[in-house]
Amino acid sequence: MSTRRMSNEQAHDIARKGPGRVAYFFVRIVLMPVLRMLFAMRVSGKEHVPARGPVVIAPNHKSFWDAFFISAVLSRRIYFMGKAELFEGRAGKLLISLGGFPVRRGASDSEAIATALAILERGDALALFPEGTRVSDPAELGQPRRGAARIAIEGGAPIVPTAITGTEKRRFHLPRRVQVSFAAPIPVAELRATPEDAGKLIEDAVWPVVSEDYRRLRARPGLVAAGLAAVGVGIAVRRWRARR
Repeated sequence: MSTRRMSNEQAHDIARKGPGRVAYFFVRIVLMPVLRMLFAMRVSGKEHVPARGPVVIAPNHKSFWDAFFISAVLSRRIYFMGKAELFEGRAGKLLISLGGFPVRRGASDSEAIATALAILERGDALALFPEGTRVSDPAELGQPRRGAARIAIEGGAPIVPTAITGTEKRRFHLPRRVQVSFAAPIPVAELRATPEDAGKLIEDAVWPVVSEDYRRLRARPGLVAAGLAAVGVGIAVRRWRARR
């Protein structure tokens, strides 16, 4: 493989068509089981992630590793955004093979949005981080933005609130005892792709669930019960649906 930088246009073109499967399946078969064992991974709520069809997975964001750990615990392929600087040379081509595509941060990136919608249109799963950037403080979550919700609405994809802990930066920058909890998907069929609807979806329905699950995972780092995602957080979703 050439080490020259891949252009954003080339990266998006590959992601929209669907990247090759060789590198992805190598990671699934070899690397992902190692990640799960090495970092004592625990997962709950996998049954909440649809086995097929478009879906947006909306996790909190603590580390560069987050998308890979989410991919490690799900059987279907996950696509994800990464900052444009990562998609250079060999590293960029590897990220694309694993389902990544670049986004320019600090401004609306129409190319990244178009790629995200193309992925949903062909029925694939997309991981989008509502915080928009990593929040290093393990005790706090960032302020969610409405971009992930708006893409889900435009793409007609249910959105799955997701909490992940243990990936925050530590000594040697390696995570440990990683826990992931997927909550029940929130439908978007009756919503419009407006700032108002996207804001209400993320702030009133998605983020309360992520925040509650995140606190529960941090409070009980050694145990993730099978039904954790549904305990306590259903109230927020019911209130959201009752207002509609």
